[in-house]
Order: sequence, then C-alpha cells, then structure tokens
Amino acid sequence: MRLRSLLSVGCVLSSLTAAELKAENLGSIVPPAPAAQSETAGEDAQLTPVAEVFQPGADPIESEENPQPETLNETEESEDQIIFDDPSPVKPPADPYKPLFFDNTFGSYLSNPNHPWLLGERLKEMPLGDECSPYTLSVGGELRHRWMHEQNRLRPGGPINTDYNLWRWRQYFDLHISDFARVYFEGIDASIFDNDLPPTPIDINRWNVQNAFVDVKLHEWDGAPGWFRYGRQEMLYGSQHLISPLDWSNTRRNFEGFKYFHHTDSVHFDAFITNPVNAAAGNQPLSRYDNGRDKPDTSVTFSGIYMTFLDAGPELIDLYYLWLRDETNTPNRPDGSRHTLGGRYKNSWEVQNECCQVTRIWDFETEGAYQFGVDDSKRVSAGFWTAVLGHTWTTVPWQPRLSGLFYYGSGNHDPNGSTNNTFNTLYPLGHAYWGIIDNLSGQNLFDWSLQLNAKPAKKVSLVSAFHWFEKATSNDYLYNVAGAPVGTLGGSRDIGQELDLIAIYNFNPNFNIQAGYSWFWYGDFVGTNIPPRNTATQFYVQTTVRY
Repeated sequence: MRLRSLLSVGCVLSSLTAAELKAENLGSIVPPAPAAQSETAGEDAQLTPVAEVFQPGADPIESEENPQPETLNETEESEDQIIFDDPSPVKPPADPYKPLFFDNTFGSYLSNPNHPWLLGERLKEMPLGDECSPYTLSVGGELRHRWMHEQNRLRPGGPINTDYNLWRWRQYFDLHISDFARVYFEGIDASIFDNDLPPTPIDINRWNVQNAFVDVKLHEWDGAPGWFRYGRQEMLYGSQHLISPLDWSNTRRNFEGFKYFHHTDSVHFDAFITNPVNAAAGNQPLSRYDNGRDKPDTSVTFSGIYMTFLDAGPELIDLYYLWLRDETNTPNRPDGSRHTLGGRYKNSWEVQNECCQVTRIWDFETEGAYQFGVDDSKRVSAGFWTAVLGHTWTTVPWQPRLSGLFYYGSGNHDPNGSTNNTFNTLYPLGHAYWGIIDNLSGQNLFDWSLQLNAKPAKKVSLVSAFHWFEKATSNDYLYNVAGAPVGTLGGSRDIGQELDLIAIYNFNPNFNIQAGYSWFWYGDFVGTNIPPRNTATQFYVQTTVRY
C-alpha cells in the first residue's frame, strides 16, 4: 500500500513536469496553440515553419485569464520562462505580447511577483489619477527590420536577383475605462528601401491608422461579458487558413466595421460585419497607401460568425460561417459572392512510460470548408481540406517533433462550364502553409509536406520543411501568393518542390532575431506555361524589438 502511494505521488509530480514539457515542445516551433480562453484567435498553424516562427519571442501555453475587456487573444509563454523538470506549481508568467497587440496581457503579467523585467513595462496599466481611478492607459509598440535577398520568385516583373530592406514601426495606446469601455489606437509606418523593383501591395503603408476602435460592454452572461466593437481592427481566427493579419507582410491586414463577441470558459462566439481597409487586405491601388489616408473599400463586405468549443484539455472544435461579397468581380480571380461553411478539430495525446513520465506526444489537427455562391455569373462549388499529424519526443535531446501535412484547395474543372470550382482562400496566412518563399496561394493546389522541429537550447528553435506542390486540376491556372493567375491554362500539374530552413533566437519577449533560407525547384508547369526561370532562392534576416 505504501509503495502504491509513493508511485501515485511520483505520477502526479511527473504529470506536472510533463505538462511543462508538452507546452515547451508543442508550443515552441509548432504553430501556436492558444489557451482555452483564447482559441478563437490563435495563430496556430499546426505544421508550420512559420505561423509561430514569425511572431517574435513567444511560445504559446495555457495561462492566466485575459484582462477586460476580454478580446480575441493568443496566450503565449516566452521560451526562457519554461522551467524544465521542476514540478513546482510556481512559474514565471506568460509572455504578455500577443499576435494582436490589443490582446496583450500585461495586467496579469505585472501582477505576478516572479515576472522578469521587460522593456516598456512601466508604460503598461498606468492609472490616470490616483490608484482608485477607473482610467488606465497602456502604451507600447514594435520596431522591425528585415533584409531580403530573392531570386527567380513568381512575382510581378519577372525573375530577378534582388536585395531590399523592409522597415516597420507600430505604436499603440490602450485606454480602459473601468470594466465597461475601452478606446484603442494603433498607428503604423511601413516602408521599403534599396529595392530594384516597384513595391508590392504588402510592402508599404506610410503613416496610417492600423487599429482604432471602441469597445462597450453590453451585458454579462454565464459569468462572462458580451462586448460590442466598432472601428478599424485586425482579425485573427483559428489556424489562420482563412482569416489572418498576415504579420509576415511589412504591412498588416485590417478591416473596418462592427463586431460582437462573448467568450466563456467553454464557448467563444464572434460575429462581425466589416470592409477591408489597406492594400494587404486586397484594397487597391498601392499608390493610394504610400502617403495617403487609408479608407475602407465599401464595395467589398466581409462578414461572418466564428464559434469555438473548448474543454478542460487540449481538444477543441471550431465552427464558422463566412460571407465575402465583392461587387467588382475580377475575371479569372476567385471572388464574387461566396459563402464559406467550415470547421476545425484539434487534439493531442500523451504517451507515458511505466513511471508515469510523458515520453512522447501525438498531435492532430484537421480543417475543411465548403464554398457556394455566385462568381462572374457562375455557380460556385469549391472547398479546401487539410490535416496534420505530429509526434514529439520529449525525453531525447533537442526534443524533436516530426510532422506531416496534406493540403487540398480545389481548382476549376471546366473553365467554360457553368460552375466555378476554384477555392477562394479569403484572407489567409499563406506564408505559414504554402512555403515561406511565397510563390503560391492555396487555390488549385495539392501540398504534401514534412516538417522537423528541434530545440537545441531554450532560446533557440530550428525548423526545416519540405513541400511537394501540384495543381489540383490541370484545367485551372496556377495562382501566386496574391491569388492572381499565373501562366496559361492547361499544361502539367507539376509545380515543383520547396525546402525551407529557419533558425530563431528569442532573447526575451522584447527581442527576437530569425533567419531563413529557401529553395524552390520548379516543375514542368513553370518550365512550359510560364517564362522559364532557374531555381528560386530566398534568404532573410529579421530583427524585432518590442516595448
């Protein structure tokens, strides 16, 4: 009996340690897995080199409750905060910086006595007046620089060998009025220099308003408030296959409109009606955003309902309905009036040895959606499906994770028929899924991919990913990263293969540096249906400072 009791205690202590290891392994380079209270807005591409890789300084982990007003947020924990092999329940707090700055959680971070000092922390949660004042103000931002070298990409202007620099500054002010209202403002200045080619729509946005909204609490139900938001806002949902701020771009997507959201411990509900605003959201022309003022494109309406069902463990289910209505249809582009019905399932399972120690972790995620509606007077019938299976070894050096991904985005079977089968990826984080060299979008695409993640040190993450790309149907176009058709109809389905290598160093939540090198070996389609080019390569070094 005494021996059984000792074993039970050992299992409990091992489980606590295993939970930390699980967070470290599944959250470090694996795409972010938001905490139970924030999954609707998770930057959590399950097999990525990049859904998390390009968000500086953070590993996701389940953490404290969100500050009020509760918004869509990503709860993350800094890599240097994890305590290995320590069953103590006292841990440093989660990383307060989130993919959406208006979801930052400095309130809970600063209240933790074990929190490490961060640059700019004294500017967070500042009372305006005495300590009992209902007004608190937070001020912060980000500086980011990226040097790029690229050769032979599928981009406007044809194949070229070029170097250029991208610079971005974000600055925000967040005013809370007790627990019933909020005013948030965030500005952006994004520029490009030393470039040989004209800038693309995601390279430049000078001195503009990125986020500016008001939140008002409407009610409290089931122990959680319901909020109404009006104004300019970024959006991020689920795995970001369909809705993402696209942080990799020098600009970031934003929208303007209305949103209602109500989040309990078990269900998150969001409903929104918006118009896209800047060029990163598809609004054109780029010259309008150089030094001009951003304006919403009222000819395009993007609305939807997004729900997430959570339990006490890692399992979650997303269900969503999205409607994109574009009154200026573009030939050979998947737009028009499209309704998207979809869902996502995500879970993970631990494998323990006879000593109750977690030695391995399996993770699985699948998502799919069906589109219907009208596009250029044709009936729409399209969709996508993806699945990821991963396995992490928690007790071996570098704690490697090997994962495999399959992605399918439908293409048009008959360009002259009455039905359009080309899937519209809406507003995705394509950079995380279809190769970081950014040659392709997710319509008319098969992608088979393998990824290996490793952590040689607590602050260092390594990622390697290999992709094999084909057109889903030979009768449709190949589509570039902006969703524009490339080349001619017909031809081979073979697009090519890509290899991505990435290294990330997270000094702390304030400072992150990463570098990546990619090769894209073009297949028969590019050699015969597009002006031929040699192997494409891309190298970048990116440095980010947050405050």
